[in-house]
Amino acid sequence: MEQGSSGSDGHPGGGARQRELERTAEVLVTGEQLRLRLHEEKVIKDRRHHLKTYPNCFVAKELVDWLLAHKEASDRETAVRLMQKLADRGIIHHVCDEHKEFKDAKLLYRFRKDDGTFPLDGEVKACVRGQRLYEKLMSPDCALLQPREEDGVRYERTFVASELLDWLVQEGEATTRPEAEQLCRRLVEQGIVQHVSGKRPFTDSNLLCQFRTNFRRRRRLMELLSEPTPGAPDTHDSPFCPRRQSHDARKATSFVSVSPSKEIKVASVGRRSSLSSGGSSGYFSSSPTLGSSPPVLCNPKSVLKRPVTSEELLSPGAPYARKTFTIVGDAVGWGFVVRGSKPCHIQAVDPSGPAAAAGMKTGTC
Repeated sequence: MEQGSSGSDGHPGGGARQRELERTAEVLVTGEQLRLRLHEEKVIKDRRHHLKTYPNCFVAKELVDWLLAHKEASDRETAVRLMQKLADRGIIHHVCDEHKEFKDAKLLYRFRKDDGTFPLDGEVKACVRGQRLYEKLMSPDCALLQPREEDGVRYERTFVASELLDWLVQEGEATTRPEAEQLCRRLVEQGIVQHVSGKRPFTDSNLLCQFRTNFRRRRRLMELLSEPTPGAPDTHDSPFCPRRQSHDARKATSFVSVSPSKEIKVASVGRRSSLSSGGSSGYFSSSPTLGSSPPVLCNPKSVLKRPVTSEELLSPGAPYARKTFTIVGDAVGWGFVVRGSKPCHIQAVDPSGPAAAAGMKTGTC
């Protein structure tokens, strides 16, 4: 949680509802960090059972083994309790919804974000929107979040309310200033943003505010069984951008982070063949192809094997196939990055995003 240097471990004016909203945000962020790690480790993948393929799922017993091996749980019973916390919040579920309880058995479960069934109620939408805004505000190009003082108390990563409204309109997050103010009020109601001391409501003024939740702090799964520890260490890396380490370092951990940039939104994707290669093994059922592919950093090279002109694509008899994709965006976006011009091409596809679910692949022109 973001706090001032006063060392207070609570937020004035919070109450039971405020604590519950904060707890919801913590569980959602913890679950998403775990989901990304499991994709990276290939614990989540397509599996067959009784002649049927279940995409993007994991075996409960194997996951419990993984949690123990990575010291995310002290014993199997604790691991089950941790995963039940995620099930209770609707973050994971049995692939056929036949078991409401998480069981340490050879049963298939899936993260709802991987099959599009995640319940986007008001609290979840506010958390997702808050996390996305937090990531943008924490980027190196944005200087809106700064240490500031109020009433002799120094607060970290604060913003001035009126300046944030200007930024929201400028960045296209809101079309008008009143709309931007309404968005900020929703974030306040859901416990994402607050006045630094929690004493004043959000207004279009020089009010000093900050995010209550530090979305970038790396969570341990064991935190789901206890109250968050005040003063947990921060990191300027984003836990929402996984990247492979070197082969030797994987034994310690296979998950580090890279700072997000405006050049590329997906931090780690598998290189796939270009359209001129005649296609590739159909990516989605939807296991991500992180594999041993090199990390994608800022401004990566084009994934196209060679430049292709619009005339070449449209000429009669050309070895290219025309295909129409219908992509239904989720609360985060559409899950792909376009680069180039005349023609443009798909540079990256989020393995768990709507674009991948629709069958889109990198290298498509």
